[in-house]
Amino acid sequence: MLSFRTAGYNGYGVQYSPYFDNKLAVATSANYGLVGNGRLFILGIEPNGSIGNPISWETQDGLFDVAWSEIHENQVVAASGDGSIKIFDITVPNFPVMNYREHTKEVFSVNWNLVDKSNFVSASWDGTMKIWSPQRQESLLTLSPKVDYTTKTSPVAQTAKPPLSHQQQHQQLNTTNCIYNASFSPHSPSTIISCNGSSHVQVWDIRSPHPLQLDYIAHGGLEALSCDWNKYKSTIVASAGTDKSIRVWDLRMITGIDHPNSNSPMPAYHTIGPTPLNQLLGHEFAVRKVLWSPHSGQELMSASYDMTCRVWNDQSNERARFLNTPNGGCTGVMGRHKEFAIGCDYSLWGEPGWAASTGWDEMVYIWDSKRLA
Repeated sequence: MLSFRTAGYNGYGVQYSPYFDNKLAVATSANYGLVGNGRLFILGIEPNGSIGNPISWETQDGLFDVAWSEIHENQVVAASGDGSIKIFDITVPNFPVMNYREHTKEVFSVNWNLVDKSNFVSASWDGTMKIWSPQRQESLLTLSPKVDYTTKTSPVAQTAKPPLSHQQQHQQLNTTNCIYNASFSPHSPSTIISCNGSSHVQVWDIRSPHPLQLDYIAHGGLEALSCDWNKYKSTIVASAGTDKSIRVWDLRMITGIDHPNSNSPMPAYHTIGPTPLNQLLGHEFAVRKVLWSPHSGQELMSASYDMTCRVWNDQSNERARFLNTPNGGCTGVMGRHKEFAIGCDYSLWGEPGWAASTGWDEMVYIWDSKRLA
């Protein structure tokens, strides 16, 4: 197991480069993201097994997520606590090459389109998602549910507060409309999944006149913190939340969107929500990140406030739900973190199984998910 300390900065997001097997980007914030600067680290794994930091950039506010460009091998996009989104270039050492400012509150997620590759999506506490092109200063599209959740759902138990930026003055610490995570489908150039503080998971088609295609309660009213697409099955997704669970969903089995053209029999704002295809239990606190493996349609990885990262085996399908698998489907636990584990990612390179994680203990670990006990 390899490690690197982001001294003075607490980790939030980590991602392997899609171009090089020895490069990672890590988004961090000082003082746990509550107040102070951020820093984007580019890490390099050396042939002798050590990890170096050839370049990093300091930002005026904390950084909460990171994504490598799919069209430029040297560029990385980062989500900032001041509502901005910045693109950094490894060959430009002192400042970002692009700086987008449209979100009005913290940006918690950025994700590059793996199919179209010409755009990326951001998600913010301001309740909106925005589609961006690196070639334009203004966003291409803004997506917002435009729904008063407080009148259509039971009270949301807010058990995982986002970091409060020192540059944002919030009258009420209300995370109901906060969109924690949004990502493009790896099977479609125009489909996005998102999750928010009101427990909703939503599927969007940015080419449709009515972009919101599917909307359902995923975690029984508790906050949904992360979601991801299965890389091998286009209708299978996973979500994770403050109820300590990871839930696997088959979108074909879910009905219910609430716009005038929908004839769905089930209201989108049902207070309990549909039944998942599978539920993976084992974490002791809220699950902050869930990610499907790029090497297997049955493997997932998660990071949690219980300071562990876990690897899971999902054997469910449309004919067999909630299989009684040993240990609830958990195949391994990585317990080296000494504070909240916030971000994790699979390597696309080499032998399947290598992964990276980062957390509030100022540590980045690189480990083999196939060799966990």
